[in-house]
Amino acid sequence: MLKNKLAVTVIGVATISLVAGGGAGYWFAQQNESPQSTSASQQQDAKVLYWYDPMKPEQHFDKPGKSPFMDMQLVPKYADENTAMTDESRPTVKIDPSLQQNLAIRYGTVEQAVIGNAMFTNGILQANERQTAILQTRASGFVQRVYGHAVGDMVTEGSPIADISIPEWTGEQTEFLAVLRTGDRSLIQASRQRLQLLGIPQNVIHQVEGTRRVQSNITLQAPISGFIDSLEVRNGMALAMGQTLATIKGINPIWLEAAVPEKQIAGIKRGSKVEVTFTAYPQIVSGKVIDILPTLDTTSRTIKVRIELPNKKAQLKPGMFASVKLSSNPQSSLIVPEQAVIRTGTRNIVIVAHEQGRFEPVVVQLGQSDGNKIAILEGLKVGQKVVISGQFLIDSEANLQGVLDKLNTGKSITPSQAVKTSKYQGIGKVEKVTAQEVTISHQAIPELGWGAMTMSFKQPVQPFTQIQQGDQVNFSFTKVGDAYVISNISKMSMTSIKN
Repeated sequence: MLKNKLAVTVIGVATISLVAGGGAGYWFAQQNESPQSTSASQQQDAKVLYWYDPMKPEQHFDKPGKSPFMDMQLVPKYADENTAMTDESRPTVKIDPSLQQNLAIRYGTVEQAVIGNAMFTNGILQANERQTAILQTRASGFVQRVYGHAVGDMVTEGSPIADISIPEWTGEQTEFLAVLRTGDRSLIQASRQRLQLLGIPQNVIHQVEGTRRVQSNITLQAPISGFIDSLEVRNGMALAMGQTLATIKGINPIWLEAAVPEKQIAGIKRGSKVEVTFTAYPQIVSGKVIDILPTLDTTSRTIKVRIELPNKKAQLKPGMFASVKLSSNPQSSLIVPEQAVIRTGTRNIVIVAHEQGRFEPVVVQLGQSDGNKIAILEGLKVGQKVVISGQFLIDSEANLQGVLDKLNTGKSITPSQAVKTSKYQGIGKVEKVTAQEVTISHQAIPELGWGAMTMSFKQPVQPFTQIQQGDQVNFSFTKVGDAYVISNISKMSMTSIKN
């Protein structure tokens, strides 16, 4: 473990660096005080609030001495220490520019661009319930022949299913032929409608009318294209009135049902565009939302969304798993990379980079996201530089120095006024996300004596929804009672992962 000792000058400039174990490096930098405004004698006269170890700044001590954690002396925290700022309304923290490369701090730019709302979820293919056909008999008879189909077979519209013989229909056909010979159009039309009401297929009526012969055997055909869901006909079996012979379900277009979190359902509308991918096929299938189901799953707090997909080649099968991207309402907005945003559960923060190594935490209002970029409705301007890697480090230091509290109140709070909670940081891979917990396979966390392991962290009151299974993340957490609660979490870029 590399240890850099704290260097404190008489003008109050301090830079702290730390490299933690488990492959994760965290560097802490204290704020730069107003240059040449504080003398050594003034610091001696100032009230000391507490002493702390720069390597573990969250731990406070009542008196000076040697750190129990590192081979170094404790550093005093003075009551009149003020947060450095570019002007009176913008408190900042400062990191020596010479250290920023070592801190792996990288930047993005606030841009004006068109962005649409995007949400990622999963779904399962189902048969199109609006294309369900049932073959039934409306009179008693017998099965003369079946055409070798089985449950699960694909059939096209008009495919023969079975030949049946219904004695009652033979008499009705004979009566219809007699009416045809009269030439009376009104009587013929009435007789034709009577045959239809008896359940005689339309194609059989046309055959009788065209050939002027009674059709003793009637071929039942598939009324739609799809797959046979049930088949209850066998050679020679007797048929009762109303008996179901076969059920056929259509799959073009096919349905996809996806689960959308309750808090995100407001952004989904009928007609919203959808992009779907399958493990079996490399191409993206485009579809649209056709319905939002009226019930909520009280366990997962999700609502099912019904999506319609084209399936002309019948490649998509009911039961297949799909990855779904829902998007709607593209708008021109200020955008930043998704990983630039720190979500605390109560507010959203972006670290803005200024000149001379100064960093300003800014509370922002978020808009739509496409998974990579996110819209900023309030808080930023075009052209500003924002931190996209290493922002957790800066955020932790800003919290330590009371910068974020000053954003809300205009005043820095003293440590005696703050609730003393310990914040821990880690790096890992998201294994599972629910509204209650985030399960992460994380690297070692030396501050707690933890080795690398997989564990579940509690979600805050406002759960994080921007992350999903498989994401590589930086995260911070605190201990609340016997539970560990996620306070910040952010996706890591591919460059950070490689480093």
